[in-house]
Amino acid sequence: MIQASRRQWVKFGIVLFLYILFLIWLKSWLGIVVIPFIFDAYITKKIPWTWWKKSKNKAVLTVMGWVDAIVFALVAVYFVNLYFFQNYVIPSSSLEKSLLVGDYLFVSKMSYGARIPQTPLHMPLTQHTLPVFNCKSYLEWIHWDYKRVGGLGTVKLNDIVVFNFPAGDSVATAIPADDLYRLSYDAGRQLSQQVDFSRLDAEQQRQVFDYYYAAGRKYIDENPQLYGKVIARPVDRRENYVKRCVGLPGQTLQIKDRIVYLDGKANKEPDNVQYRYIVHTKGMLPDDLCHELGISAEDRAMYYPEESVYNIPLTEKAKAGLLARKDIVVSIENMPDEAIEGLYPVNKVTGWTLDNYGPIWIPKKGETIDLTLDNLPFYERPIHAYEGNTLEVKEGRIYINGQETTRYTFKMDYYWMMGDNRHNSADSRFWGFVPEDHIVGKPIFIWLSLDQDRGWLDGKVRWNRLFKFVDSIK
Repeated sequence: MIQASRRQWVKFGIVLFLYILFLIWLKSWLGIVVIPFIFDAYITKKIPWTWWKKSKNKAVLTVMGWVDAIVFALVAVYFVNLYFFQNYVIPSSSLEKSLLVGDYLFVSKMSYGARIPQTPLHMPLTQHTLPVFNCKSYLEWIHWDYKRVGGLGTVKLNDIVVFNFPAGDSVATAIPADDLYRLSYDAGRQLSQQVDFSRLDAEQQRQVFDYYYAAGRKYIDENPQLYGKVIARPVDRRENYVKRCVGLPGQTLQIKDRIVYLDGKANKEPDNVQYRYIVHTKGMLPDDLCHELGISAEDRAMYYPEESVYNIPLTEKAKAGLLARKDIVVSIENMPDEAIEGLYPVNKVTGWTLDNYGPIWIPKKGETIDLTLDNLPFYERPIHAYEGNTLEVKEGRIYINGQETTRYTFKMDYYWMMGDNRHNSADSRFWGFVPEDHIVGKPIFIWLSLDQDRGWLDGKVRWNRLFKFVDSIK
């Protein structure tokens, strides 16, 4: 017969109630298998969960006490990071001067709904690699399909969003921050003879790009001393990025003279949007002036002393501040808008630039498009890499999952993400759409901000940014 006090039953009832609510939220009843263990922990106590507390050996008591505390902390952190919130630090200047390098963000996963982990067996507080051991921090032999629980809302236009890097499904371990697909095309192009694409039709262009990719990927695989080993990563183990959502599913995006247009209507630019300028000076810019205008040491890295010229990103406020200093600044010119290689899609000649890009339609769940060899480069990554279909082009015909077709219906929503530092941001203009299953969460506030250009006794902590709500950064 069960001998349990009223207090034990009350505790068990509260824990069971909260646990069932949690399962309802997850829409998963697999967790029911845990209920007998909860019952035992509070009522029957048949399993000796804390056997070590009865030991008379002080060493056992001490060691197991620490083990118990560490295991509890790891389990707690695991569930909190998975379903509720996590910390994220801004590593690069792509969102400056809206979010700064050294801003520590409180990221809510409940804002858009947490994802059920696709790799549930992983070490908490690591993304994909165990420090020191330099090996995978997760196991792949248990893999769950994508599923997202109910959240407080959906991604809105101009939200700042944390997401997994879409092009990070395959990584060259020696240079993991680089896009393997762009690396492959670039390497293949350098190994091949120059081609005049203007004389080729869409099918011929595709054949050339396919050759570039195959040749480049072969070169990367054969040169691990330069690129490292090429590995694949599951969606939730890919690098975390943070950008601003400037395009929603179903919208047609185009950038004209730096301004983002959605369905033909200009979208509001961020208040602290930055562009690069050529700044002619009478010498190096003083540190105190740069600190006053929010121009970091990284911003000033491209300085050419022979001509006394800076290639520098500036907000409108910083630009006006420099122009006001006639004793230091001679003139400021816009950066020329030139076509560059490597913009998305990498396997199509578009002539697009960072400041004049598109138009491009952003895929929406349930929407069907007509596929041609001309528009296939825009959508083949969503079709193949993100939605798991086989895709081939043979004799000018498109085959999906072995069937010839001219249409495709998307299974997920997609988003277009860009940095506010428009000329210094690796964003959707380089690697394309962000699928809904890559969305991690929404930054809520900045809980710490450290200036990498300052010392601890010289303003390293940006006190004015502490507990600043990210939604107020427009």
